[in-house]
Amino acid sequence: MLKSNFWYYVFFAIVILHVIVGFIYLIYKMSPKKKDKNQEIRK
Repeated sequence: MLKSNFWYYVFFAIVILHVIVGFIYLIYKMSPKKKDKNQEIRK
């Protein structure tokens, strides 16, 4: 019987998705914050 590569593909897909989501999260957290115009008027 041939050895299935299904679990290897699932494992590597999860790892790759984890890395991609991590980079997206870092880019989101490092992006400059946009201040609301209404908050500036109130101060």
